[in-house]
Parts: sequence; structure tokens; C-alpha cells
Amino acid sequence: MAHAIRFMETGGPDVLRWEEVVVGDPGPGEVRIRHEAVGLNFADTYFRSGLYPAQLPAGLGVEAAGVVEAVGEGVTRIAAGDRVTYTGSPLGAYSTERVMPADSLIRLPDTIGFETAAAMTMRGLTSAYLLRRIHPLKAGDTILLTAAAGGVGLIVCQWAKLLGLTVIGTVSTEEKAELARAHGCDHVIHYRSENVAERVRELTDGAGVPVAFDSVGKTTYAASLASLRRRGLLVCFGTASGPVPPIDAMQLAVSGSLFVTRPALADYIADPAERAELAGELFDHVASGRIAIEINQRYALEDAVKAHRELEAGRTTGSSVFVL
Repeated sequence: MAHAIRFMETGGPDVLRWEEVVVGDPGPGEVRIRHEAVGLNFADTYFRSGLYPAQLPAGLGVEAAGVVEAVGEGVTRIAAGDRVTYTGSPLGAYSTERVMPADSLIRLPDTIGFETAAAMTMRGLTSAYLLRRIHPLKAGDTILLTAAAGGVGLIVCQWAKLLGLTVIGTVSTEEKAELARAHGCDHVIHYRSENVAERVRELTDGAGVPVAFDSVGKTTYAASLASLRRRGLLVCFGTASGPVPPIDAMQLAVSGSLFVTRPALADYIADPAERAELAGELFDHVASGRIAIEINQRYALEDAVKAHRELEAGRTTGSSVFVL
């Protein structure tokens, strides 16, 4: 029998249930995929807690890699036996196998393993659009990056160096600081003991940064905003500490005519051609070794409760995957 993690009500990690499920044949435009590895992302906790809406009862997870076992009518781009990866809705990646839309799948090169794919598809494509689509960054620019030792953070640090950028990263511990430095972070700020905005000004000769990438949200957005140079851009792409509260437009004006955006990965990979371009660039960097994917936590899928507890407690670094 196939198995999946499901939840009947929103709440803490204990609402997650390991269940036997029936997986049928794929319908028109669908495939049946057998998972080899599943990604663990902070966004998963948002669905589980109810911050992101989901129709209950529901499966969980939006990222996995595996092998296509069967295809439905009308599916021509993907064939049975193909190695694939994906990120995005519908929920249900926390499963040993599933039926899902074929259009969500990205063909996986033989040079990239399943665990690596599950650890990087969401984080890697997020890093790709942040650095390649959000703002016209150029060599010599300096960026601020919160959670520099996280899954996205470590990829952004490495990719930023390939683009000739200087990275100022924030971290919570010295262990995470060392990890961020090892992956290309030029300057590390301990946000719990240092004033982030003041340190950014010191490191940029008072100017501030053109772009601040903030995945933490509620507890860090104000410092990120205060770190921007005139007409700078705050990119709020995550809410690990909670949602960013409403921002007064006049505050942006008096702080230097600043900009704020709250992007979603789905809107940067909705176009199949753009998704293929971003994925191709990501896969090329990873396959060549220019970007290393750090899988620092591996869990059995049935241990999803433990995995969510450790993720929310900040006890993880780099990427985490469920290994099947």
C-alpha cells in the first residue's frame, strides 16, 4: 500500500497523521509518480498551521523527486520511466506515490540525484528568481540576506558570488555564521546581538544596500527596511517568524522612496518557458559543482512530526529531506 502524511485539522505538528492511501490510475493530463525523496520546506508549516488555507482533510508538501510510473491520456511531454522533480501545488508531496498534473513536472538530469533534487527544487528556483528576475543586480552590488545559513540562504550566497555580488548575511548562531561564510557570505551579522541596520550602514559606508532579501518576516522586516539605500527594494519572500504587518506607504517615502514586494515562486514559474530557463540555469550550476546543495537533515517520511518540530525550533541548517 501507498502511504501519505495527512491532516484533518490545522494546528501544531501533532495534527500530522501517517496513513495508508489508495493511489489510482492517472486521468487525462495526469501522471502517477513514485517518490524517491520529498522536500521539507518552511511553507509546509504554514499549510499545517492554517496560515495558508487548505481544504481539509488534506495532504501536505509541495516538493518531491521520483520516477514516473504511468501517464494519462494526452500526456506527451513526460513518459513512464522519466526521472522528474517538482515544486508547487497541489498539496500531497508527503507521500510514497501519488497522481498529479503532468504540467507540474520538471525532467531531472541524470547528473542530479533524487535527494539533491528534493532538497533544491523549491529553494533553488526561489534563489533563481530572487537573483535573476526581481531586480537588475550587477557585479559589485551588495545585498542583505536574512537567514543566510538556511536552505535558500546557502544557495543564494553561492549564486551571488557567481554574479560578483557582495553578501551581508544575518544569522542566529556562530555555527550558522561559519556555515554561511563557508558558502560565500562576505559579512555576517548576528541579528540577536547586533543592530542589523547599523552594521549594514557601517559595511556600506553609510549608503545601505540596493536590495534586502528577507525570508524571516515579522521580526526582521523593519531592520531590513532600515538597511536599504535610497530607492532600495525590500523583498519579503518568507514569513518564518510570522507575517509582515501592514507597511505605511508614507513610511516608504520618508525613508528614501523605498519599494517593497512580496513575491511568490508560483508567479515566476507559471510560464513553462521561464520555468525551464530558471531550472536549466540552476541544474547547470549544481551539476557542475558551482553550487553545492547542503542536505543537513534527513528524515523518514513517517517522522514528519519530529521534522516539523525541529524546523520550527530553528534547529535545522541548509536543506532537509524525507528519504523513502
